[in-house]
Amino acid sequence: MSSPAWRRVAFAMFVIGWGGNQFTPLLLAYRSESGYSQLDVDIFLGAYVIGLIPGLLLASGLSDRHGRRPVLLAGLLASLLGSALLGLGDSLGYAGIFAGRALSGLAVGIAMAVGTSWITELAALDPTLAPGTGARRATIWLSSGFALGPASAGLLAQFTEPALVWPYLVHAVLCVPVILALLRYPIPTTEPGRTTFSALKHPRFLRVVVPMAPWIFGSAGVAYAVIPSLVSEQLGDWALLFTAALTVATLGTGVAVQPIARRLDDISTSRAITVSMLLMTAGMVLAAITAVVRSPWLAVPVALVLGAAYGIAVVSGLLEVQRIAKPGELVGLTGVYYALAYVGFLIPAALAAAHPWFGYPGMLSAVALICLLCTALCASGWSKHLRLEPLTVS
Repeated sequence: MSSPAWRRVAFAMFVIGWGGNQFTPLLLAYRSESGYSQLDVDIFLGAYVIGLIPGLLLASGLSDRHGRRPVLLAGLLASLLGSALLGLGDSLGYAGIFAGRALSGLAVGIAMAVGTSWITELAALDPTLAPGTGARRATIWLSSGFALGPASAGLLAQFTEPALVWPYLVHAVLCVPVILALLRYPIPTTEPGRTTFSALKHPRFLRVVVPMAPWIFGSAGVAYAVIPSLVSEQLGDWALLFTAALTVATLGTGVAVQPIARRLDDISTSRAITVSMLLMTAGMVLAAITAVVRSPWLAVPVALVLGAAYGIAVVSGLLEVQRIAKPGELVGLTGVYYALAYVGFLIPAALAAAHPWFGYPGMLSAVALICLLCTALCASGWSKHLRLEPLTVS
């Protein structure tokens, strides 16, 4: 199998990730230029979960019946259409922005479930590759898209007019060659099976993976959606670029630490996941302190710590899923895993909704305490339920 084959799938994941996260640094622009409230923009931020979770859960069965390629192509088209709707947001209004975000979420859900599993299957076909190579490749490319999309959007919004059009136009143009590449060139694939979900009952999935999963994007959401809003008054005209930089710092750190996650992973313990949860707890404590002092300088270590937690968690969780999955279960279990992960992305909207009654320092302190309790749950499975099935490609 030639290396460009898996890279075409990886580029598709990269472009979809770009489109899914380019909205993040624009939150401040939607408030300042379009007049939306903090709750409105946090609802927009979380709206793509409405598209993402069906994408995660339905794409697995569709790709087993119809193949990986057409479903991933559908994800690319949804990503392009989502950016088109967002680019027309001022003329379409609230409903257009909400629909664009939902389509972007649908695309990310497909990329996560189908793209991750496809890259993993392609890696499993090459006996020269180390175990876990597929998970690492998929996560790095998707996370890179998650990071570079906001970087591009922040720069374009800061230095071009109209600020809320050019970021989406650039992404839509990027989608076109990737769609053509998937259409034109063959990519090896495994024989589709029938998606099953019996692994959801696996004790290690329930005891180790489930308590950690929501914090994957919960940590990221706090780092680049909540924290920038807390320090924006100190930044003036540079608030938008600072938000973009904080997003890149969070997800860039997540990419950088993934080799560490691979070394921490150990089939005989839950070490990697426990370490990620300890980092998440520390990051939430720092976030609560930042909510008190409102310092942009303190926001940076928050992003770095939560970014490291994100990177270790997402890879270690995928490695656990791949060990647990039996033949025919990989795509479905991956979809459920990411669906659980994205539940955490609703944290910013929940905090914004509760803000009139509770201050951010107290709420983030409560979040840190809940995170610590989940850390204890993950650690309780340190040396239990270790009879795991090896990953088998059907």
